[in-house]
Amino acid sequence: MSKTPMKAAAFLEAMAPSPLSEPVTVPVVSRLVSPQAPSKTATRAGLKHIGGYFERETVEKVAILRARLNLDNSALIKLAIEELHRKHTAQRAFGDG
Repeated sequence: MSKTPMKAAAFLEAMAPSPLSEPVTVPVVSRLVSPQAPSKTATRAGLKHIGGYFERETVEKVAILRARLNLDNSALIKLAIEELHRKHTAQRAFGDG
């Protein structure tokens, strides 16, 4: 499959860029202005993350409580800690525990 020099030359000539009669001008943007998205308020500002790794049974209990109480993880953890704290505060007040 040898190509004749005529075909190769014709191919290369067809691939060569043709001279343009008018120069192409590209508009230059002096300053790019990007639309700014509305700034989000930092909903987690001043808050501390508390996380943990739990067994499947505990995760299932959390999911059930979240659904029954219509709470998210943060609200559920807060409720649990408040109840646990209240329980232990009451025990100390009565000299228990």
